[in-house]
Amino acid sequence: MTGRAEIARTWLEQAEADLAAAQDSAAARHYEWACFQAQQAGEKALKAFLYGRGRTSIITHSLRRLREECAGEHPAFAQLDDACRFLDQYYIATRYPNGLDQEVPPARYYDKKDAEQCIEFAHSILEHVKRFWPG
Repeated sequence: MTGRAEIARTWLEQAEADLAAAQDSAAARHYEWACFQAQQAGEKALKAFLYGRGRTSIITHSLRRLREECAGEHPAFAQLDDACRFLDQYYIATRYPNGLDQEVPPARYYDKKDAEQCIEFAHSILEHVKRFWPG
């Protein structure tokens, strides 16, 4: 049976891979995917922290909600509120043509600035999680 430390480690590893993918997507000018992948990196990093603290089932995709749960474990997570609220905006709208403007698909809606900000916030979340990583 896989222990909680191993489960948490796999979530953190995937968060790092998602952040690398976001950087690759931004470099390829697929800004909508870079934004979504950054959101995913932040989400998975926060879930890694919670799994590492013994959580067994985490259903939400809201970074704001995950941050609140992490802050319940360690108050230092409160400082991630802006990053989490920002990235929450990129979970659905980046993937669906009707997410924002039905005349402009996500592939043309998002730009380099959006991707850079999302990547920066995701990076800050990952680094924050790593500061509290057991090991």
